[in-house]
Amino acid sequence: MCLLAWLFRVNLHTWLSRQEQEDRLCEVNLSTQRLRVLPLTVLRNSMLESLDLDRNKLRRITGISKLCNLKRLLLSKNEFVEFPNEIQSLVCLERLELNQNQIWIIPEGVFSHLPWLKHLQLNNNRLCALPRDLAACRGSLQYLNISNNLFCTFPQPVLQLARLQEFHVQNNALRQLPRELFQGQSLKMFKASGNPLQEPPSEVCAGGIQQIWNYFNQLQHGLGQEDKRVKTMFLGASLAGKSTICRSLKQGQSKLVPKEERTVGIEISEFQIEHFTFLFWNFAGQLEYYMTHHVFITPQALIILVINLHMYQTNDKTFKELVGFWINNLSMRVSNSVVLPVGTHVDCCQEQEVAEKTHDITARITAMLAERKSKLAHFIDNLEGSEEPKFYVDQWERLKEMESCTLTILNLVAVNCMDHRDIRKLKAIILKHVKNEELFPEVVRVLPPIYRQVEAAIVDIAQSEEMADHGMMDVQYLLSKLSQRKHLASLDRELLQDILWYLHRIGLVVWYEEIKHLESTVFLQPIFLITMFKLLQRHHLVQQLESISVETLIGEHATIRDRANWVWTFKSKAMLCHQAVRSLVKHQLFSEGRWDVFEEIMGHRPHRGRGKLFSLLEYFELCLELKHTEALNPQAREFVPGKPWETTRNKGKSGYLFPIYLNQTEEVTEFWGDHPEDLHICAYFSPEIPEGFFQRLLVKACSFYSTHWVAKVTCLLVCNGKPLLIKENNQRAYSYLELHSRKPSERTGFQFAWDFLVAVVPIIQKLAEEWPGLHMCVKTPCRTSGCPAELLWPDIDGTGGMYTKEDIKTCRTCGHCFGAELLLPKVPRPLEEPPAQPSAHYYVTSYGTTTFGPSSIHVTWQVRTLLPPLAQGPTVMVRLLK
Repeated sequence: MCLLAWLFRVNLHTWLSRQEQEDRLCEVNLSTQRLRVLPLTVLRNSMLESLDLDRNKLRRITGISKLCNLKRLLLSKNEFVEFPNEIQSLVCLERLELNQNQIWIIPEGVFSHLPWLKHLQLNNNRLCALPRDLAACRGSLQYLNISNNLFCTFPQPVLQLARLQEFHVQNNALRQLPRELFQGQSLKMFKASGNPLQEPPSEVCAGGIQQIWNYFNQLQHGLGQEDKRVKTMFLGASLAGKSTICRSLKQGQSKLVPKEERTVGIEISEFQIEHFTFLFWNFAGQLEYYMTHHVFITPQALIILVINLHMYQTNDKTFKELVGFWINNLSMRVSNSVVLPVGTHVDCCQEQEVAEKTHDITARITAMLAERKSKLAHFIDNLEGSEEPKFYVDQWERLKEMESCTLTILNLVAVNCMDHRDIRKLKAIILKHVKNEELFPEVVRVLPPIYRQVEAAIVDIAQSEEMADHGMMDVQYLLSKLSQRKHLASLDRELLQDILWYLHRIGLVVWYEEIKHLESTVFLQPIFLITMFKLLQRHHLVQQLESISVETLIGEHATIRDRANWVWTFKSKAMLCHQAVRSLVKHQLFSEGRWDVFEEIMGHRPHRGRGKLFSLLEYFELCLELKHTEALNPQAREFVPGKPWETTRNKGKSGYLFPIYLNQTEEVTEFWGDHPEDLHICAYFSPEIPEGFFQRLLVKACSFYSTHWVAKVTCLLVCNGKPLLIKENNQRAYSYLELHSRKPSERTGFQFAWDFLVAVVPIIQKLAEEWPGLHMCVKTPCRTSGCPAELLWPDIDGTGGMYTKEDIKTCRTCGHCFGAELLLPKVPRPLEEPPAQPSAHYYVTSYGTTTFGPSSIHVTWQVRTLLPPLAQGPTVMVRLLK
């Protein structure tokens, strides 16, 4: 029996070695080798099934037709200008990647020879058409990506791909999609953002395949109607004149807005010029309100940047405050937008002064955009020139996408807001730009008649006398009101939801179906949503707290001393207890005559009621609920994995942290101290860390981990008793978050320390993705004192792939060597090898391998395969663990 067992082990080892050798022959990876021609050794291997040649310098692949068994060919990120015709000889091909080249045209007669092709990537080329014979892959092709090309009309061969499941066509120049694409049942994923779509509009496409199909179904019932609508956003510093321009344009004459009536939060209005409907969103300029701007600043809008020329001075400081801050944030948030700078208060300036300031602003904006472009090119060159660019693919692709997007800055228009002739001139300029299809290709949308009918009915309901001022309505009740109208009697809930989503995306109504406490509520008047935000996110909130009336305090069972404590706690800790929030909201609403919506906003239960306000604030990460429980609940049910977990009803007091109001303090940093031995990483941002980013990060991170201390730019998190310091440093050309963790006293502690860091970094990365024009990278500083070198982290994919396998890292600047676990996520090897294990005895059964004694062999799955002659019998597959 021992001899048989030994023979089995020897044959199994030989067979596994042979299989590994054959696998190497069947799969070759020559990625990032800077190849210009195919190696002859590769072309001689006729059994090759997978060949990875991406990120090389190839322009031709002469001789590849010899690889007649090839199933997988990766040629992305090379230098192809012409499509390689020899590919037609690869009749077994199942996956072909030719993305990120410079291919202009694909000749006929290639795809008709590829009957097994399942996956085709042609994105990021210069294609404007697909060959007709692509239809020959109708029975096999399941994935097609032609995004980031030059398609102006939809490629008809795609309609014949009966088994297509995933189709990407983003960032082309398509204006119309064919109805036939959505008729079959095979298509599961479709993405078309970044196209100037009119039929269906991009707002409809954002709803997914089912909403697109519903749109076409409605469109066939009647002729489509053109809707010419422009969302126009007024941005700028406080007292720039935004409200005056907004109201003057709407009324067609100069309309001065007094200082005491300036915008608080955001104001929304609508008016028409010729056949165009303008939806004006006027954003307040104070910093406190900017925290809510990201909710409403959307792409595909005209942005009017209002600049007070009287206050403007030709220096760096004033430019940054009045202009640069807004240009930077627009570049990060909506980097493809059109911006019209408007200079105001020219009546307070000399004519020469206006000309000089206009020239200075224009030159500085141009320099800002050029600097951004130069930085992106520099980042891209650094990644392409690295020794192992394959580790930075995601970062490279994001940078290339950012490089293709830039703000369009129109010529600055200087106006005197009190001169009706200047207002008419500004109106004419706006209309001229909006009519320019190159600037605003999506200004025209084709809609089914039912969309316009429902919109008109909703506007009518919102303006009716029976409608409350707040404009909130239950979706089901809205459906019943609309269905009472004869021409909308057949309206069902699914169609209404589609139309509400469309109206939400263009900014006419607000409906957050994804927020649990708001899924059944639609805001027919979005301005009230702004009112809810500014109840707690506003200028001079301390004064609002101090002015809470005695009657309000009595109604909420509070005293004047309680109010004093609320003010002190808010000033020192940026926190408010639930009672304080209820009193503050009640005071503000009652003073505005909105007493009828208090319970709706705050909830009906004074101590535990949630209401809509906090659902909104927490959803947009503007506040964090803090719960204090005095003791564990002895009546709590046992937690059983896999079964629903009923949370304990918290009988303790609740409080809310508002990070935007936190004070600056160095106490956290001083408490942490200077420890060169810390595990230390930095997340760098370009052009800068967006305003409000760190405050939202606090809410996200503190929702996952215990919080020991928070301040305006610092946070101390704790997990299993281990602290992690996060600190913001936001300077021009040097914006980063630094993360510190104590160096473990024992080698076994490194795993937890890095796990904690690695868990926080993706939270930062995920938040950064909300700013499409923001570049972020993670680096580890060299541990040698005074050495400026930093080690760039690879792509973060969320699977732990950034954990390094190296034991030693050498700094290329100072030449010092360090244990890799001090610089990058790594679990260090034990200092000593484990003792040798006694031999194990194996008994092969029909279910796998039974082991007696210590063993490093485990059965992972059972599969039928061919074994060496001495191992014939039961079929098993084993994996040798390292």
